Amino acid sequence: MSARDDGALASGIAKARRRLVPFLVLMFTLAYLDRTNVGLAEQQFRADTGVSEGAFALGAGIFFVGYAVLEVPSNLLLRRVGARRWLARIMVSWGVVAAGACLARGDWSFWAQRVLLGVAEAGFFPGVVLYLATWFPRAERGRVIGTFYFGLPLALVLGSPVGGALLALDGALGLHGWQWLFLVEGALASAVGVAALFVLVDRPEDAPWLGADEARALSDAAASEESAKEQAGAASLGRAFTDPVMLLLIALYTLIQVGSYGLAFSLPTTIATLLGVKVGPLVGLVSAGPWGVALLAMAVLPDRAVRSGRERITVAALLAAAAAGLALAAALPPLPAILALSVTAAGITAAQPIVWTFPTTRLGGAAAAGGIALISSVGNLGGFAAPNLRVLAERAFGTPAAGFDVLAGAAALAAGIVLLVPRRRGDAPDRVAR
Repeated sequence: MSARDDGALASGIAKARRRLVPFLVLMFTLAYLDRTNVGLAEQQFRADTGVSEGAFALGAGIFFVGYAVLEVPSNLLLRRVGARRWLARIMVSWGVVAAGACLARGDWSFWAQRVLLGVAEAGFFPGVVLYLATWFPRAERGRVIGTFYFGLPLALVLGSPVGGALLALDGALGLHGWQWLFLVEGALASAVGVAALFVLVDRPEDAPWLGADEARALSDAAASEESAKEQAGAASLGRAFTDPVMLLLIALYTLIQVGSYGLAFSLPTTIATLLGVKVGPLVGLVSAGPWGVALLAMAVLPDRAVRSGRERITVAALLAAAAAGLALAAALPPLPAILALSVTAAGITAAQPIVWTFPTTRLGGAAAAGGIALISSVGNLGGFAAPNLRVLAERAFGTPAAGFDVLAGAAALAAGIVLLVPRRRGDAPDRVAR
């Protein structure tokens, strides 16, 4: 590639990063907010509706059932109709369903709403990962996926205090605080979905803000990577279901999600218990702290891991730190426990975008669309398992510490599994980054 082509590629990447990635972060922020705001609403919601702790845990996790079933077909449809229209459709529909949670009145209506939310959102996350892989070459993927993942901790940094303020509207206009929470955050998602039609662009050659040389350089870089994957037999849909490494990645991502959603769903009530107060503005503010630490980790570690070729060892270290934080948090006084939870939030969040560079580098074409969706769909069942495993462990052993120990065990097992994922050909041996 000539110096001129290198310059056009670098310029095109920089423009695409500025134009597309911040909006995708906003979309993911609202997606994660609508998945996990039930954790913040739990105390008020259960008090007003009579939903039991076990029924609530089932509802929090059952979201992932419909989500898992439709992930693969949704991602294959995205390849046909284009990411712009498909991601916009997903956001508008899930925003409507998320707002509809304000109508829940008992176990069955709550469960039905959560299943529908999963159906509406199915395909969003793997669709964005696939979309980023078509715009950004391998060397940039750690940075852009890492930046996209800012949406996860950002949702919880902003969502905790904002959600606490919405809960404080309890009684305004005759609505409960949890109804305000679901209505406002669902409406925001639908509004951003409409905006996506005007902001996102399917391919570099369709982007009016790219010069001709920049668009061609981005398209050529993507085509070159796809060609290499096709020659290696890694672009057919069947490869996504027959590659043995996929089993490792599915197991890895599932265990990560057990820890991630276990923390996200339980953090507000855990903080409230540690502080001896009800969930509200104070708990929302304190709960934002661990996710603020996660944001700092996300800003540095994924890009550094990918550029250094130390993806596996970095993920293993982050997940081991997350497991240690969970185990310690269950046994420490309030302030050290919150610090330990901050380590967990940083470790389990920063590990995830690095994990997503494994399938996007290994698979292409229909295999990438199906494989990424398969990992996401099966892996996200960990989100279904997390709250239910935590409640079962707490009941079996009669202590909240047991629930955290189960989540810690999942993160520790994931730290071991990632070391079994084969290195890419030509990568330097893993070693601890300095």
